[in-house]
Amino acid sequence: AGMAVGLAGLFLESHPDPANAKCDGPSALPLAKLEQFLTQIKAIDDLVKSFDELDTEN
Repeated sequence: AGMAVGLAGLFLESHPDPANAKCDGPSALPLAKLEQFLTQIKAIDDLVKSFDELDTEN
C-alpha cells in the first residue's frame, strides 16, 4: 500500500524458511519469493511515479 501512494522506502523481513525462523517467522516473506515480490513492487512504484502530481490546491 505504501508504494501505491508514492512512499520511497520499504521495510520487510525475509527468511529461507519462515516456519522455522527463530523470530518473526509469521511476518517474514519466504526468501524464494523475494525477487518476484520486489519485481511487482517496483512495477507499482514505477506506475505511481509516472502519474502527474495531483493539484490539491484548486
